[in-house]
Amino acid sequence: MGGNLYALDFDGVLCDSCGESSRSALKAAKIRWPWLFGQVDSAMETWIIDQMHILRPVVETGYENLLLVRLLVELQVPSVRKSSVADGLTVEAILENWSQLKPIIMKEWDEERDALIDLFGRVRDEWIDNDLSGWIGSNRFYPGVADALRFASSQLYIVTTKQARFADALLRELAGVSLPAERIYGLGTGPKVEVLKQLQEMPEHQGLSLHFVEDRLATLKNVIKEPTLAGWDLYLGDLLPPANYMMVDGVIIRRKRGQKQKAFRGFSC
Repeated sequence: MGGNLYALDFDGVLCDSCGESSRSALKAAKIRWPWLFGQVDSAMETWIIDQMHILRPVVETGYENLLLVRLLVELQVPSVRKSSVADGLTVEAILENWSQLKPIIMKEWDEERDALIDLFGRVRDEWIDNDLSGWIGSNRFYPGVADALRFASSQLYIVTTKQARFADALLRELAGVSLPAERIYGLGTGPKVEVLKQLQEMPEHQGLSLHFVEDRLATLKNVIKEPTLAGWDLYLGDLLPPANYMMVDGVIIRRKRGQKQKAFRGFSC
């Protein structure tokens, strides 16, 4: 048996959802911490959205956008600071140190992951219910991706930390693609490493060439650490602005300053 199976991340690989996720996070942050926004005017909101585009590479799961919005407000408005890390912090430092900063602010703000996930999902649901076209329009698929998905002859799976119902809605409404529910592994289906193990063990996938496309280097490193996943070809999806990593002969390396970028964007399958 021949053929290919593609396990595709969603945000940052298929879809640029940064505009929607940033706006949803801003809406949710105003609900969660209304007192935080007394000194936030429209100009500062625009600045926050702009910085969220820069910070997109650090986001693993959508709720983290809320934390980033609040942290950006604390950077700009000292009087509302409740975290020990905001003083003197820069956007560049957040990019470099997010994995260390996140648990600190979660503890100092007394926040729980599940509550933020629930709020973020509810805000998106309300936006969809009240303005579906506006929500859809805040997302875009990268050039060529929709056609590649529609005309694919390979086995396609979505493996994402996005809630599955949102990925499904965007696939249908924006790309014109309908995937069975069992082909979309979203938030709550387990770590991506475990999902890949499930996929490769399915009897119907035996003999297929396995490909995993992901936009987070840390996730790919986790896959590399698993000896049982050695049969997967791994691809690092580039982010805009350009990421600092590339793949050469299947090996992920850090890109040197000025070095020409090689990165996955479109695909044929």
